Amino acid sequence: MSTNSEKQPRQSSRRPQGRPAPEVETTSIKDVARESGVSAGTVSNVLNHPERVAEDTRLRVEEAVRRLRFVRNESARQLRAGSSHTLGLLLLDAWNPFFTEVARGVEDWTFSRGWGILISNSARQVERESMYLQLLVERQVEGIIVVPNGDLTERLIDIRRRGIPSVMVDQMDSGEGSMSVSLDDIHGGELAVAHLLELGHRHIAFAGNPSRVTQVQARLLGATNAIAAASLPVRLSMLKPDDLSIGSGREIGEHLVGLSSSERPTALFATSDLLAIGILQILLRHGVRVPDDIAIVGYDDIEFARQAVVPLTSIRQPAYEMGRTAAELITGQLSGTPPQQRHIVFEPNLMVRESTAGAKER
Repeated sequence: MSTNSEKQPRQSSRRPQGRPAPEVETTSIKDVARESGVSAGTVSNVLNHPERVAEDTRLRVEEAVRRLRFVRNESARQLRAGSSHTLGLLLLDAWNPFFTEVARGVEDWTFSRGWGILISNSARQVERESMYLQLLVERQVEGIIVVPNGDLTERLIDIRRRGIPSVMVDQMDSGEGSMSVSLDDIHGGELAVAHLLELGHRHIAFAGNPSRVTQVQARLLGATNAIAAASLPVRLSMLKPDDLSIGSGREIGEHLVGLSSSERPTALFATSDLLAIGILQILLRHGVRVPDDIAIVGYDDIEFARQAVVPLTSIRQPAYEMGRTAAELITGQLSGTPPQQRHIVFEPNLMVRESTAGAKER
């Protein structure tokens, strides 16, 4: 409580004299029609169907639009038309270069075909993901492309029943009426570990938390398949980070440098490139040689992996192509030509670089 006994000056709600409140002027289609000497219907045609209007009339209306700085109410137009010609894209992690490439593939395809797109980011948060999905429905988008965080099968079924088709990216969607674009992550895990086994490694660490990420579960299954197929005495150590970020990779790196040379694995399969980059940073900082002391395989083949101090061997996911394919599926569905193949699975590729060395790309 204030002890000041002096009266405080009253705050006036009145605007100081000489400074009138700004007026918001809105220009209507009728204003444009009056300015250009045509009917409101003609102005509407110029805005929505210019091919129906004679060129001299169209130019006169467009000049009036510029002169009056007319901006049409897009929400009202969409409500009248019953169509927004807009798609929603919900990313899992907008800061991850892999998902940025997915978004670029989606946007390039949609822009070239006259579709607008609303992009949102769940940031790996289930609540945020749910909120954005609801918001996209409320914004009356015509379709949704989503890179999921949680299990969205039932939620997307409900959205599709509302007449809004969806495509799931980076994960298979088996729900009613679904479409999806994904990668064969089991094969990706097999490629990574088979490569390390061929180089002679018998103690391999697996960095990823299968209980948190569905794709990591598949990559672990692929890793164990490769070990079983080799019929060799292989030790597989599990390292379970909280997420697949550079920060979590640094924590794993600190753990590894604290191990004795006999305890430390000779090779590591990181289930994301960001994780691998964080591990690499700490190992090099402490004088652990890559690949001489520890060979590293990452996953995704992002640009940063190729540009690392020690360029990373990585499992390539064609992120741009996956995004573009998802956009192609959903725009085809909306244009009345449903795709013949509703679930597309891309094959991964092993990209061999200096972080493992000594093997041919295959």
